[in-house]
Amino acid sequence: MQSWNNSGKAATRIGILLFDGFSNHCLANTVEPLRAANHLGRRVHYRWEYLTLSGAAAISSSGLQIVPDGPLKDAAGDLLMVMPSYGVRSYLTDPVLRGLRSASARFANLAGLDMGSWLLAAAGLLNGRIATIHWEELTAFAEVFPDLTVARERFILDGNRITCSGAMASFDLVLHLIVQAQGPALALEVEQLFMAPGAAPSVPSVTARTRLSRRAVAVMQDHIETPLPLPQVAEASRCSQRALELAIRKDFDMTPQQLYKVLRLNMARRLAETTTLPLAEVALRCGYRNASAMTRAFRLQFGISPSQARISTEGRT
Repeated sequence: MQSWNNSGKAATRIGILLFDGFSNHCLANTVEPLRAANHLGRRVHYRWEYLTLSGAAAISSSGLQIVPDGPLKDAAGDLLMVMPSYGVRSYLTDPVLRGLRSASARFANLAGLDMGSWLLAAAGLLNGRIATIHWEELTAFAEVFPDLTVARERFILDGNRITCSGAMASFDLVLHLIVQAQGPALALEVEQLFMAPGAAPSVPSVTARTRLSRRAVAVMQDHIETPLPLPQVAEASRCSQRALELAIRKDFDMTPQQLYKVLRLNMARRLAETTTLPLAEVALRCGYRNASAMTRAFRLQFGISPSQARISTEGRT
């Protein structure tokens, strides 16, 4: 796949191509983490526009109507996300397939989400690639498109083609793209934003690729208020301290101590922005003995103080 690093500060331009019957769930799981990355990263990492083939409104499977920003023929960018759903076979028409082939010259990368892989394959845009699709259609997909290597995966990146298996997996895919472009710290913060604190503290982390890292992240998340020494994190993760350090370094490109600090400060920012708790209480809930220590760490991590984070959020409401 082409480089997703936009360290030059240019926002990644994404087109989201909708068809009647698209899944609200898939759309939300795609757009919301992008929105969160912009908000938490405090700059526009991603810009997206809604597209349809003709420019007319698209209506989801549950009746939600989206008025697009324009027709596909007028759009270009870094990534086109093709998003039909179970009505995909009704879109296997010459205008749709020609439109996708034409768009492949204007978009650097193409992604088929949910049943979008079927349209990309029918347009000849996945020939010779490894691809996936919604699990219910895997067998049929492999039979209809023998030139593909079909795999049962949540998502697959093969060069400048991406395929994704469904609505839940689209969230994982977008987190993966954020990791590639912006690094694991922001992706982890985006992931944490969509977890209910305390409701399911041991939900496996998507950004942690190895089982050991997922266990360690869960242990750290379970002990934000009273952080554990690293040997105890390793013991609770059922591994040696050395194995823990190697796994965290591999998955997050940081030490376990740095990762633990990021998790605690991410929680501090959420509490500062979404509650009226005194900062001293926020500090205690995030494992800091006093607000001053938390504020120093917070400023180094985010470039602003907790008070400024709270004020900026109030200004947007």
